[in-house]
Formats: sequence, structure tokens, C-alpha cells
Amino acid sequence: MTKKRKVYFMDLALKLAAKGKGRTSPNPCVGALVVKNDRIVASSYHKKAGFAHAEAAALDKAGIKAKGATLYVTLEPCAHFGRTPPCVDKIIKMGIKEVIIGMVDPNPLNNGRGIAKLREYGIKVEVGFLEDKLRKLNEPFIKYITKRAPFVTVKIAESLDGKIATKEGDSKWITSDKSRAYAHRIRSEFDAIIVGVNTVIRDDPNLDAWFSKKHPVKVVTDSQLSTPQNAAIFSGNSPVVIVTLPSRPGQETDNRKALTEKAKILEVKEKSGQINLRDMLKKLAQMEITNILVEGGGTLIGALFDEGLVDRVMFFISPKIIGGKESLGSVMGRGVSRVDKAFKLKNIKVRRIAEDILVEGDIK
Repeated sequence: MTKKRKVYFMDLALKLAAKGKGRTSPNPCVGALVVKNDRIVASSYHKKAGFAHAEAAALDKAGIKAKGATLYVTLEPCAHFGRTPPCVDKIIKMGIKEVIIGMVDPNPLNNGRGIAKLREYGIKVEVGFLEDKLRKLNEPFIKYITKRAPFVTVKIAESLDGKIATKEGDSKWITSDKSRAYAHRIRSEFDAIIVGVNTVIRDDPNLDAWFSKKHPVKVVTDSQLSTPQNAAIFSGNSPVVIVTLPSRPGQETDNRKALTEKAKILEVKEKSGQINLRDMLKKLAQMEITNILVEGGGTLIGALFDEGLVDRVMFFISPKIIGGKESLGSVMGRGVSRVDKAFKLKNIKVRRIAEDILVEGDIK
């Protein structure tokens, strides 16, 4: 079979894998095809952690047709026990003669072991098809599995002059209805939505995903545990995590006790009197949170930039000018000392949503 044809089938597997986006955490998105005589006899994708892996599900569909066929899979099949048995054992048992793999598994537990075992049993293996696209699809998984930290995306809705609220704190609504609807749709692609306590107090968001049955974990950074007990974030079925500093003897307040009944209180290390954001991300990763959307406010976002913890940004820019030196800016913190030290974007995408402009990009 020609390389062009192999790329064609891998592209179909990639599209299947993308169907699992936002649903497979802490596992990657994976798609698989069983191809025989240049025809697809079965296909599947990984739907959720604990469910069958894509290649195992596709092989089950193929049944006896899998014998002598070629398996296309976007990620190296696993050779270790996790939530499910090793996929390589099933591939060998079903009589697959060749496996075409998009990319090597970055998981240190596997990382080449699956390929080695397949070859050990005389199965032909080719690796490296559409790898750039596959890595992009699984950015959160790759960071989580190699660095044990979640992938951090900052989402900002701001005016043309970079403001997220007036000097009186009014922020409703800077961007258009269509931009807000789009922002709600993408929430379901993340494991958690994070805001600072000032945003909770000022805007009282509920942080739900309007258009999805999946609702991300709601996370609030609140060093003093001043989150109101009647805040909208406590509505709905999504779990709430309040990140705070360790309590000291005599610091148990009525509000702390009340919040403990409504949310998981996650204590993290202190840094200069504030929440240690690196420790926060480490502890969230331990909760199998791999993909985070930060929605505000400017203080939290600025602190994440100051610590170099932002991986990707989404700026919804409205053609409005708020003005005022006391108006709230979208990115606060210390900032950089020189323009040539500014954070730069790569893989930039620009699109129009109603009258707004959405600028997306990865931090270099």
C-alpha cells in the first residue's frame, strides 16, 4: 500500500479520535481502523477512561475479519495493565498482520514497549503518520503524562483596549452573545474551569457548560476562604474545589466549616503569602485533572503568566473601548520588564465571531 493511502486511513482514524475530545481524560484521544484488502471492516475510538481502548473496540467489531488485516491506530497500543488489559495482547490474539501507528505513546509505562512486543511476535509495524496533528489533539495528555501537570489554557473576554471590567466592576457584557455561546461550548472540552475568588464575588458565575452533559470541575483560588456560601458555583451537579492555604491553629472560621460541606478544600503551599500556583497545578494533576480553562480574573491570569504556567490563550476581543486607568485589565501581575521579554504566540489562529475577534495561540 502506498504512503498516501496509509496517510488517508490515518486521517480517518484521527477524525475518529477527535470525537473523544474532552471525554477521555486522563487518557488520550485515540482512533482505530481495521483495514483488509484496502477496505475498512471495523472502526472505533476511545470514548471514556475505563471504557475499551480504540483498537480493542475496533477488533471486537471486526471479529474473525481481523485475521490477516492491518490495524491503523493513532497512538501506540499499550503493553501494560491500566484500567483495561494490554491492547497488544488482543492484537496478537486476533491475528493482525500489520499495525500502522500514528505516534509513539509518551507514557513512560509504555513508550515503545507496545511496538517492541508486536515486532517480537512477527507483526509488521510502521510508526509516524500525521504526528504533528496527533500531538496537537493530545496536548493535555502529553503534558500530564510526561510532566504530571495539567495543560493550562487562559480564556479572556476583553475590550479593544484590554479591559475586562469598568472601574465600577461592571463586565456584563463585553463580548457578543455568539462569543459567549461559543465559550460555553468549549467548556466541555476541559476537565476543570478555574477562576479567582474576586471573580466569584464580583460576577457570581456558575461556570456550567450550557450545551453539554459534561460539566467540568469548578475550581476557585481563594487564599482567605472568602468565597460566599451562596455563590452560584455551588449550583448544579459539578464538584467544586476551593484552593487555599493551609489552616493554622485557631484559624477555623464558620465560613471555612460551611465551605467544607459544599466543596473540596484543597490546601496548597504558600508563596509570598499567596497560593503557590505550581503546587496547585501539581495537586490538581494528582486528581487526574489534565486540562484546565482559566476564566479570570486579571490577577489570577497575571500570576499564571508571571510563573510561566500558561500553555495556550484564547482572547475574545470586542470592538469596544472602556478606558480608565482604574478599569480592570485582562492580565495583571508583575508583567515583563522589557518588550523583548513579552510572551509570544505560535500556531496563531484568528477568526471572527459576530462583531468580535478571537485570537488563539500557544505560548512559545
